[in-house]
Amino acid sequence: MGIPICVFCASSNNASPRYLEVARQLGQLMVARDHTLVYGGGSVGLMGELAREVQQGGGRVIGVIPERLSTEEIAFEAAEELLVTADMAERKNIMIERAEAFICLPGAFGTLDEMLEIITLRQLDYHDKPIILVNTDGFYQALLGFFERLEEERLISKECLDLYEVVDDVEAALNLLATSSGTSPGEDAADGS
Repeated sequence: MGIPICVFCASSNNASPRYLEVARQLGQLMVARDHTLVYGGGSVGLMGELAREVQQGGGRVIGVIPERLSTEEIAFEAAEELLVTADMAERKNIMIERAEAFICLPGAFGTLDEMLEIITLRQLDYHDKPIILVNTDGFYQALLGFFERLEEERLISKECLDLYEVVDDVEAALNLLATSSGTSPGEDAADGS
């Protein structure tokens, strides 16, 4: 049985084709394993590719988007559930509440903001949900190095580097979630996939 997974990722249509393909691949795997997508509600960039892939595969999509961004051109109107919030803070709170795990794909300021908030909330014991960074082609390498510097400078404890997991691809991310939930990676897959 799948779980609701919140995915943070880029909304730029100018993103590398490689990153767009990774978003589509994650969507396919989420459908095969019966996971629900919880995400920022956009129809553009990695967000749009991911949502369309989940929906076209028969999966469930829950989009959460601030009113200011919810124009027809930006919001993924075809989502099974599209929640329009007053602001970005409410959007993040709903995504955090609705998800049982978090996956971070390549993204820009918004993705980093969401990722750092969810890591901080776990550090402060507001939740204990898995957080996985997908380090596609070394995308997060510089940031991970900075996190290590924070520990070297004694601004965070070494244990803080265990608040999240880092994997190289989306299949490894979902396998890690399956392992942490006590099922084998194939156990939550749909029949015939």
